[in-house]
Amino acid sequence: MSSLEQRIGILEDRAAIQDLVAVYFRASDDDDYAVMAQCFTRKARFQASGFEDAAGRDEVVALIKAARAGMGQTVHTPNYVHISFTGADTADGEVCAHLELGLGEATYFGAVRYIDQYVREDGQWRIAVRAMKVVHIAPWSEVVGSLTTALNVRWPGADPLPSDFPRMPTG
Repeated sequence: MSSLEQRIGILEDRAAIQDLVAVYFRASDDDDYAVMAQCFTRKARFQASGFEDAAGRDEVVALIKAARAGMGQTVHTPNYVHISFTGADTADGEVCAHLELGLGEATYFGAVRYIDQYVREDGQWRIAVRAMKVVHIAPWSEVVGSLTTALNVRWPGADPLPSDFPRMPTG
């Protein structure tokens, strides 16, 4: 059994990673790229469906900044963060979140999962790898059916795509 000190340390690390996720989302919504940069390790990697991958903190932030240049107001809402520690200074995570995005003349609503790897760098937990996977997304006018069709990823100007997390058939 772990000591009380070790168990408290794990709880503190969980809280720090959950705070990191919230700070990232707030920085995204506020276009605060200096704060966002501090969320990533120096050698971070970022992947997202429909985007080029980015490697290195500066390139990751530049990619996100470029993607956000065409957006209006946004709201990123984390629903949960599932954390699995893989070492004293490393962890894997899955963040389930809802997004509201002003894109062009429409507001889009959707759900994503970030498949993350976290590393303690310079005494702080940071995102080392973030892969954004889409559950569903559509303009508000189409959300009514965005979970009942196989092609439920509807970015503006792109053909509809299937979810990165399609529902498994039952029965």
